Amino acid sequence: MAIKSGKQALFTEINITPLTDIFLVLLIIMMVIAPSFQSIDNTITVPEINSGISIEQKNATVSVTKDGTIYLNGEKITENTLVAKLEDLKPSLEKPEVVVKADENVKSSEIMKIMNAAQAASYKKLIVAGEPLNKKDQRELEKAYQQAEEQQATEPEMRDDWTE
Repeated sequence: MAIKSGKQALFTEINITPLTDIFLVLLIIMMVIAPSFQSIDNTITVPEINSGISIEQKNATVSVTKDGTIYLNGEKITENTLVAKLEDLKPSLEKPEVVVKADENVKSSEIMKIMNAAQAASYKKLIVAGEPLNKKDQRELEKAYQQAEEQQATEPEMRDDWTE
């Protein structure tokens, strides 16, 4: 047995283990509920694309649902007020760009109306958003394209000038 003589030092450090536990629980809770914070975009199924770049969120985002409802940065607007709202929003943007997120079932005439509104509001760039294909679908698409090219190269040319 060891006997200490003299004064014992006081333990004055803060135990941060409970604090860390609380922060980890809060982090897990936020990760679970974060997907529910999405705006109206969950009603829009964008078409798939096989290449592209990611879109920055500091743009004017025009969303169109399959029933034709138009939203500008999450705010429901009408087609008639789109040009005015885009002009009002332009000074607060870093770049004068419009991002169009349209449901895959929206007619292209609706997209053209948004393009015309962006042009009327003096926007220089319009980006049409799409959902990227996964790697498997990209490989299948490339394989089908190569097969079509090979088939086209091996088929003889069709001629219209038949002689008897």
